[in-house]
Amino acid sequence: MQMTVSEAAVRVKRNPETIRRWIRSGRLTAHKVGTHQVVESDLLDAIVPDMLPLPTGWHRTFSGEPMPDVVAWLRRSRAGR
Repeated sequence: MQMTVSEAAVRVKRNPETIRRWIRSGRLTAHKVGTHQVVESDLLDAIVPDMLPLPTGWHRTFSGEPMPDVVAWLRRSRAGR
């Protein structure tokens, strides 16, 4: 099944720019259809399991507190402009 970059990003819970970066680097193969790049779902599924989750200890700071959500903080700070 073919999907657009945006659909692929939603499927693997990544930013569309990450998918485009994978395409540019050659990690993921895509084809142009009109003005859109399309990705094969089986190729996408093949590279996603290679990504490892964070190690267990990385979910807490040195003092034992939960790690701050830096991404959410950045989004809130950018929205306030």
